[in-house]
Amino acid sequence: MERERIYDGGFISAFVVSLTMTFIVCSGLAIDGGRVVAAKIKVADTAENAARAGAQALTDLRTGVPRIDVPQAIRLSQSYLRSVQSQGRVEANRIEVCVTVNAVEKMTLLRLAGVETRTVSATRCAQPVVG
Repeated sequence: MERERIYDGGFISAFVVSLTMTFIVCSGLAIDGGRVVAAKIKVADTAENAARAGAQALTDLRTGVPRIDVPQAIRLSQSYLRSVQSQGRVEANRIEVCVTVNAVEKMTLLRLAGVETRTVSATRCAQPVVG
């Protein structure tokens, strides 16, 4: 009795290619995802420190109700951002200083799947505290 030969038509090759691409994308999610999270933490830290630097520009200390010197606060925050080679948007009023920092993170493995970059952003505010 003769057995019929079954022709798989390259099914195994297609399966191996698909499996390889799946592993590359999963690795890319792990590696590039970690890089995006690290970039987000760095951007948040930069924004927070710049806001704190700006919030140190105080006036009216003797009255017991410190207020922020807005032009000085903006200068101090921007100076901090320049010192760490970052760019951001600084907004200040008499009560608080808010800084928004953006950064673009280039992908390594996810670039193979068509994802070139990711933008991370953080906004942090600081207020003077009496005490």
